[in-house]
Amino acid sequence: MVESVYKVIEIVGTSPESWERAAAVAIERANKSLRDLRIAEVVKQDVQIEDGKVVGYRVRLNISFRFED
Repeated sequence: MVESVYKVIEIVGTSPESWERAAAVAIERANKSLRDLRIAEVVKQDVQIEDGKVVGYRVRLNISFRFED
């Protein structure tokens, strides 16, 4: 195994559809700014509520990417 170092940051994704879509949105956006994404860990999930109904899903992710040489 090759030695390497990774940076971990926290990001939040949102979606009116589902937690899965919220996570995908966050990762897709992060991939536009960061290279070599490796792991995303769901830290927290919550929902937005209006008038007693769920109107949005939020996912907080810790996402890692490798430092370049």
